[in-house]
Amino acid sequence: MPEAPADSPTAPTASAASVASTASVASTTSVASTASTAPISSATPTAPTTPEPPSPTTSPTPAPQQAPRTRTRRPRNPYARLFAIPGATAFTVGNLIARLPMGMFSVSAVIMIAGARDSYALAGAVTATGLAATAVVGPWTARMVDRYGQARVAVPATVLAVLGSLSLLLCVRFGAPDWTLFASYAATATTPNTGGMSRARWSHLLKGEPDALHTANSFEQAADELCFMLGPVLAAFLCGALFPQAGTLVGAVLLLTGVLLFAAQRTTEPPVRERTDKAPRPKSPLRTRGMPALLVVFLATGAVFGAMEVATVAYADERGHKAAAGVVLALQAAGSCGAGLVYGALRPSGSPDRRHVLCGLAMAVLMTLPLLAVAATGSLVVLAGALLVAGMATAPTMVTGMTLVQRYAPEGQLNEAMTLAVTGLLGGIACGAAGGGWTAEHVSPAAAYAVPVAAALCALLLSSVRACATSTRRRRSARTRAPSEA
Repeated sequence: MPEAPADSPTAPTASAASVASTASVASTTSVASTASTAPISSATPTAPTTPEPPSPTTSPTPAPQQAPRTRTRRPRNPYARLFAIPGATAFTVGNLIARLPMGMFSVSAVIMIAGARDSYALAGAVTATGLAATAVVGPWTARMVDRYGQARVAVPATVLAVLGSLSLLLCVRFGAPDWTLFASYAATATTPNTGGMSRARWSHLLKGEPDALHTANSFEQAADELCFMLGPVLAAFLCGALFPQAGTLVGAVLLLTGVLLFAAQRTTEPPVRERTDKAPRPKSPLRTRGMPALLVVFLATGAVFGAMEVATVAYADERGHKAAAGVVLALQAAGSCGAGLVYGALRPSGSPDRRHVLCGLAMAVLMTLPLLAVAATGSLVVLAGALLVAGMATAPTMVTGMTLVQRYAPEGQLNEAMTLAVTGLLGGIACGAAGGGWTAEHVSPAAAYAVPVAAALCALLLSSVRACATSTRRRRSARTRAPSEA
């Protein structure tokens, strides 16, 4: 018969009955044991004794009641489950502080240099040099992080990058030669890939939990979109409200503070794989099967972002609302951020390769909305709504892409693999910006919206070919294993 719950009216009665029954059985057992062990007299047989029932006036001593067991319920919200992991909130806060300046530095440099030297060409050349230096130095820094640990490499690399930013600030402030601007900004290329290091921590903490890792990747992508949406706005506000160097100065302080807080969380840091002298030298992620094709997809995806940004700025300028370009682009980032959070709350179905193709298809379809908006209406408000919807496909595409990078990355080289993906993305942004700018200048700003559509179709084609090649290799390996197992 099932027990009554502790808070039911019958619980005390059942407990008393149970105690009385236990006392009766214990008394009977004790008497029987005494009778069996007492010496038996041969002359006088001993009659069996009947145990006396307990006196009604004597209340049995109640048995100590056990404390009710409390079950720790796992939060139903997948994001709440992420941050229930010890140390997850602490390293995420530090990482977000360090990641916010990534959207501030380039805008701050352009405003600062153009205002002091009266040359947007010089400002653009300096920032382009920094981007090229980052493409070269970034993977090397990430390789050092994988080899020696996040805290041991990220902190000194960040200090060097902050010194480069301060050097740029001083060179602009005191009128140093132009070449010093290039050299100073190139020194900021040692800035560690804070987003990649955060994803590496999630991958370590959630090993063997693909659903939770999917949610973590979605959160990180939403954080990227949020930082790149707020960073330029904050930089422009600081440079305009305070002084031209304020954006660079505040960005440098935030970067150093965030990295120090992030590196201090040693309990969640992925362990460094020990290497012996006889161990073979690990091969680069570029030589891993499937990774080069995936990086080419990232290159095409970056071209979508770069072309869309330049086309929007050119179109808003043509309509006489150049200042509104930032707000319109922020709506695209907001759509991507919201879609990323919703996508992370869903349970993914199918393989990551298949999801990557489907997300690429959605991105290619939605990227036609801005082109249709400018061609049919010519309204900046309608364009803003189209960009809001079009941005909803970019975050899921990036999330599945980063999931594939985590799958293909060799053991102990996850930071390097993710930095290579970011490098491919930045290269695509540069190519897309160049293509979109050329089209806007030689054809029309409205026609420039065809460039992101073409880049999205290219990314879809490359992703489909890569997925087909991967599935073909898996089927062939399955056929090869089948006869040997038989």
